[in-house]
Amino acid sequence: MLPLALALIAGVQAAPADGWITLGTMGGPVAAPERAQPANALVRGRDVYLVDVGDGAAQQLAKAGYRLPQVKAVFLSHLHVDHTGGLAALIGLRDQTDVREVLTVYGPPGTQALVDGITASLRPAAVAGYGIPGQRWPAPESIVRVVEIKGGASLRVGDMTVRTAQNTHYDFAPGSADDRAFKSLSYRFDLPGRSIVYTGDTGPSPAVAALAKGADLLVSEMIDLDLTLAAVARNSPAMPAPARAKLTQHLSTHHLTPDAVGALAADAGVKAVTVTHFAGGSDPARLADYTARIRARFGGTIALANDLDRF
Repeated sequence: MLPLALALIAGVQAAPADGWITLGTMGGPVAAPERAQPANALVRGRDVYLVDVGDGAAQQLAKAGYRLPQVKAVFLSHLHVDHTGGLAALIGLRDQTDVREVLTVYGPPGTQALVDGITASLRPAAVAGYGIPGQRWPAPESIVRVVEIKGGASLRVGDMTVRTAQNTHYDFAPGSADDRAFKSLSYRFDLPGRSIVYTGDTGPSPAVAALAKGADLLVSEMIDLDLTLAAVARNSPAMPAPARAKLTQHLSTHHLTPDAVGALAADAGVKAVTVTHFAGGSDPARLADYTARIRARFGGTIALANDLDRF
């Protein structure tokens, strides 16, 4: 067996130069032993871009063979904790290991407030450092910057063109104060020779279908409503009935069933679809049914992702 340091180096060198890695494929907010929280890595040579960063993302990144200094930017689809819970560790561990390169976090309105809170929570550790007088870690706020974006944005990041669409994970009335303050985004990454669309969390959405038009790969969320409600009931058996009703409304309208995933992929004319964000977990007995329901509407390549799969 290789020593740990050599094994880590070997793992990094063995990783493919490019591709999409589903680091965590669970749909939150209830944790599961078989799947990590939502997180993905878009790999461009030696550079890594994280797309959502659920709890445990740093550990999953290490399992995939990459190191924290290789992460150049983070893209957040929305600010639910299952998609952002690993951001504090990502920033804090980079600070603790003296990674001075500034990490850019792209995300919807509210991302700056999120990052400000994270960096404030990390300051006591940075001041204490390793307990050696006068040797502090960098100020956490000095190693991260935020770019807030909305639907319809287009920006250049590295050798990629990144575009966004506001999706239907939220029901706020267009133009309302809540709509201005809170948005959920889907992303399209146009790379040299390949295009990848990530839905994030969304219900059926013409804007997402338009964003994904002709893409090589659609990485789509999916919900099994029965499994999800059962998981919630186990986790929160005393949830009041009104709260349960609102949660059921959210789950049934703000996410994609297998049938809706197939319809989206077909409408967009993508070449392949990869399913992630298995809300409620994934019952192996139901996997064939998921594929069949997607296949009924979409004739391209279908994959049901596991943690650390590569596409």
